Amino acid sequence: MRLRHTAAAALGALALVCTQSASASAATGDFSYKFVGLDGYPQSITLHDPESPACITLPETVDPDSSEPAFAPHNDTDTWVMVFSEPDCTGDSWTLRPHGTAATDRLTLRSVYLTDRTG
Repeated sequence: MRLRHTAAAALGALALVCTQSASASAATGDFSYKFVGLDGYPQSITLHDPESPACITLPETVDPDSSEPAFAPHNDTDTWVMVFSEPDCTGDSWTLRPHGTAATDRLTLRSVYLTDRTG
């Protein structure tokens, strides 16, 4: 009887481990950018420890027909980042190194891809 309970417990634990989704990792640090708000004034957004690897379409710029792109990205995370001119990590792209300086206001973006920590 004891062996049957032990085997059932082991199979139950194995089933739990197999059904758990992989845990999401996160870049350590901040990724920030600016955008023009509905009031016409520049505003700043900071993503703290953003999920990586992942493509993030910036919600303030998702519709190219009704919004201006974001600008002046600053990658202060521990991962390499690619910024894209269009939503869903499409269009022209530029790479920003980990813990870099803020980019110029002329660098515009609508989405960003954060790599995994190994680059």
